[in-house]
Amino acid sequence: ADEVAARPSGPVALGSDLRGGVAVGSCPRKKPLCLVFSSGASDPGGPSWRSPRTAFTHMAALFPPPPGPRFVLRGTQSAVNTLHFCPPSQAAGNPLLFSGSQNGLVHIWSLQTRRIVTTLNGHGGQGVIWLKTLPQGHQLLSQGRDLRLCLWDLEEGRNTIMDSVQLDSVGFCRGSILVRGQQCWMLAVPGKGSDEVQILEMPSKTSVCTLKPEADARPGMPMCLGLWQTNSSLRPLLLAGYEDGSVTLWDISERKVCSQITCHEEPVMGLDFDSQKAKGISGSAGKVLAVWSLDDQQSLQVKKTHELTNPGIAEVTIRPDHKILATAGWDHRIRVFHWRTMKPLAVLAFHSAPVYCVAFAADGLLAAGSKDQRISIWSLYPCP
Repeated sequence: ADEVAARPSGPVALGSDLRGGVAVGSCPRKKPLCLVFSSGASDPGGPSWRSPRTAFTHMAALFPPPPGPRFVLRGTQSAVNTLHFCPPSQAAGNPLLFSGSQNGLVHIWSLQTRRIVTTLNGHGGQGVIWLKTLPQGHQLLSQGRDLRLCLWDLEEGRNTIMDSVQLDSVGFCRGSILVRGQQCWMLAVPGKGSDEVQILEMPSKTSVCTLKPEADARPGMPMCLGLWQTNSSLRPLLLAGYEDGSVTLWDISERKVCSQITCHEEPVMGLDFDSQKAKGISGSAGKVLAVWSLDDQQSLQVKKTHELTNPGIAEVTIRPDHKILATAGWDHRIRVFHWRTMKPLAVLAFHSAPVYCVAFAADGLLAAGSKDQRISIWSLYPCP
């Protein structure tokens, strides 16, 4: 089932791992499950059962508690809204993690010392909702609820703002970038109109277009964005999740909708797309994870859905090797799935408040940030 939780207390549930083995964990406390074993004695009146306490002790001996996080980062002093691993090519042998907090600060963490290396303060105390490194040099983008997108220069220990973009929307929709060359990249951010997406060419800040649905469509606000392009074409495409539960594929060059599907009853809070498999996934404020595909005619089709125990997915991300994916849950849990089959692999129940973000490193390390001001680091099903 869905609930295989990494918590050493509570009733025990069983589930399969990526290699066909068995993972063990606790079930949600609001739905207690008691598993008991027969004593093995022959009883003509029916099976003889051990008490729940005895049965649990017996099972605990057979199945030790699953491991918790590899380590935990503390010190943000505020809810953690977004996470991003520094690419190995820019880390210079010192793995780094960027975190953006509700208090407007960006922290740069050393994963070797497990301490904060640098703190960036550029959003006037307003929450940071998105972080992304650029491939050229040591540059970092940070998006805040102060209507500002900052470009930071981190070369040789610097922490200065090189440039900034004034945004038009104060919502929670994170931006997206598509690298177009060594020195230029495309940026998608919420537009001035409530249902608009603005496309900019960077770093010149040249407006490419504004994507606005047809008047009778009324999808509501864009909630999440994903820029990408196929290997066989240079035409930039945008996947956008909207307030009405729909996912739309835009052709930016033509300024038109290629395809649109309604796969959720609640606002789409996060999506990710696997261009190798032409398949994506989205999560919403409801209980459903939706898997959808894109055919050669650029038509989106819902392939399957997976219903969770509790509503609210803040973010969903596919690991770089396309083997597994992770979700950040409002129910305090991190869920891990096999990407090809959507088989539930684990539910990591470490945090004491909603989990707002999840991110994978190139080597498969998983980070999760929560309202409880902690960042948990997990080593699950390592990349081959």
